[in-house]
Amino acid sequence: MLETVHVAILFGAGLVAVSIFTSLLSMRVGAPLLLVFLLMGLVAGEDGLAGVNFDNAPLAYFIGSLALAVILFDSGFGTPIKSFRLAAGPALSLATVGVMLTAGLLGVAAHYVMDLPWPQAFLLGAVVSSTDAAAVFFLLRVGGMKLRDRVKSLLEIESGSNDPMAVFLTILLAEVALSGQGFASLDWTLALTVAQQLGIGLVGGFLGGRAMLMLMRRVRLEPMLFPLTVISLALTLFGAVSVVGGSGFLAVYVAGVVAGNADMPNAPTLKRFQAGITWLAQIVMFLTLGLLATPSQFGAVAVPAIVLAVVLILVARPLAVWLVLLPFRFTGRETLFAAWVGLRGAVSILLAIVPMVAGMEGGQDLFNIAFIIVLVSLVVQGWSIRPVARKLGMMVPSRSGLVERFELELPDEARHELVVYRLSADAAVATGHRVPRWARPSLVVREGRSMTWRQAGKLRAKDYVYIFINPRYVPLLDRLFAKPEGPDLSDTAFFGDFPLAPNATIIGVATTYGLPTPPGMDTTCTLAETFDRVFDGRAAPGDRIPMGFAEIIVREVDDEGELVSLGLGLEPQKPASWVLPAWLARIIAPFNRLRGPRYRGS
Repeated sequence: MLETVHVAILFGAGLVAVSIFTSLLSMRVGAPLLLVFLLMGLVAGEDGLAGVNFDNAPLAYFIGSLALAVILFDSGFGTPIKSFRLAAGPALSLATVGVMLTAGLLGVAAHYVMDLPWPQAFLLGAVVSSTDAAAVFFLLRVGGMKLRDRVKSLLEIESGSNDPMAVFLTILLAEVALSGQGFASLDWTLALTVAQQLGIGLVGGFLGGRAMLMLMRRVRLEPMLFPLTVISLALTLFGAVSVVGGSGFLAVYVAGVVAGNADMPNAPTLKRFQAGITWLAQIVMFLTLGLLATPSQFGAVAVPAIVLAVVLILVARPLAVWLVLLPFRFTGRETLFAAWVGLRGAVSILLAIVPMVAGMEGGQDLFNIAFIIVLVSLVVQGWSIRPVARKLGMMVPSRSGLVERFELELPDEARHELVVYRLSADAAVATGHRVPRWARPSLVVREGRSMTWRQAGKLRAKDYVYIFINPRYVPLLDRLFAKPEGPDLSDTAFFGDFPLAPNATIIGVATTYGLPTPPGMDTTCTLAETFDRVFDGRAAPGDRIPMGFAEIIVREVDDEGELVSLGLGLEPQKPASWVLPAWLARIIAPFNRLRGPRYRGS
């Protein structure tokens, strides 16, 4: 018995370690890390090199649910409340209506491609209907992509909040399929069940997050026990809400948002701990689901599964996203990018276990199909997100040259951070710009030697400078110590050729530069007022309003959503010619008029 335990520990810990080291190679070739972890599970599984026979579906579902709860809590904890101000409406619409549309469209395809009965076909659609929070958050946050704020907020909130609808649809359709009566077994209680799942999840998550804050502000714990207590409370909330009939996944995400946007004690320590435990949860979840799969069985369903994956990626997801975002005035490029970032991941494989656990006939085939769809999604979409983002103009040039940023736990709610820059030759202070008194470094490290700012004298390229500062001044430090770095887009191309003041008027700009005024606008309004009206107070960097052969572009927005600076671009961005297929563009062209004027993007 003890020998078996020791072997299990050796194998489990060794597999996690090998997966982590393998990730170093994956970064060199650009492979999505989560795909690597999933493939490592396949390699170690029954048909792989290690030959481990793991077929305990209930245990895999338990491990996956636990890991997903940890991931969703951390996802919510790291989502700033301003993201909800930017994209709450469209994101939550995608998380509910979008999931149902995707499930329905793919269900129809599954019925005709695989000749599945309608309940099983729609069940398969529900299983792969939601985007994966772990995959999306990894690619958008850990991957280092800096996207337009509204698009990034849309994708993060959608991926963090769409799991409850997918879970509900999967369980509901599994019950329908098992009943033998088809959809005749449904009644009015369906709407009540949906309301119960979402309502209890939302309310439970909000109250749980507030209770967590109140408790952690009052208790005195050892610093290392604090993050353990928080994650334990999050998992307790997940279990409690699930037991009373609510969505535990939604509850932990909402609790994370509530706790992460408040003054949580020991927040720096908590964030570092959660980053590590979330990585571990993702690795364990993907490895477990990879172990559960049996690749030798994939051949029987490989072709129809790949066909369904193509339908999901190119038809079902894009059409659902376009229909849902139609009232929200997103451009074609933004809509297409949101559709492309519909990665399927561990959640879909986890939900595919439900038919197996329920003992449904053909449950293993549904699991295999879902697994192949996830593999195709991670390979095709995960590998191509960065080039697609560049092609569609979704990436914003970074204005930060920070090397590191450390939050400090200070008494009396004082907020300061230690920020570290490595100076480039083009940084303002390296070219002779005076360093203001408030921005003077506390420490300079030059060629391995540490010295004070006065000892260092004139700052040079490759110096490391350490500065204690309030977080709100970091953008100002960037202008002194950092050279803007980013993708192929330059500042001029993306943010305009000339700066404009937010308090300048439309008519003033038009007169100065000889431009026509935008139709249907009050030309006496300031630029800031005009952007507030056009974008409902949610303007983000990169948003633009055309004026003839030029366009006014948002450069910077502060934490309160107020415009800080604007630019005038003399050559508006040309729309990508391949934004939508011609046949689809012809179909939807009449409906685009319903959006009203389109000022966002090109």
